[in-house]
Amino acid sequence: MTVKYGEQAIAEATLTTFPNPRIGRDYNIQLTLPEYTCKCPFSGYPDFATIHITYTPNLLLVELKAIKLYINSYRDRFISHEEAVNQILDDFVKASDPLRINVKGDFSPRGNVHTLVEVNYTKPQETI
Repeated sequence: MTVKYGEQAIAEATLTTFPNPRIGRDYNIQLTLPEYTCKCPFSGYPDFATIHITYTPNLLLVELKAIKLYINSYRDRFISHEEAVNQILDDFVKASDPLRINVKGDFSPRGNVHTLVEVNYTKPQETI
């Protein structure tokens, strides 16, 4: 079976960055990713969510196509809601070193339970 080009792009996804054009300016970038999917690590059933990312860049920005492919890489992963949102934050911080970031996973109800997981990070202040 031939691997489709989209599947290959998703499998190779990394959070590609590029230089912030306004270093020193305190501004926010809001990303909404309404088609997040993963699999429940206990049942194997699919989970669906909208992922909201708001960050204040430092020296780097995350390229939009890269975040799309990265988020799509979760579709076949067996991962809990809590671990997924925390992993997204960790990977984003590692790739782009933002000043501040908030990642929120708004998971579709399943079994009459709606889950909202939110995690924050603030870059530690450098001491002289």
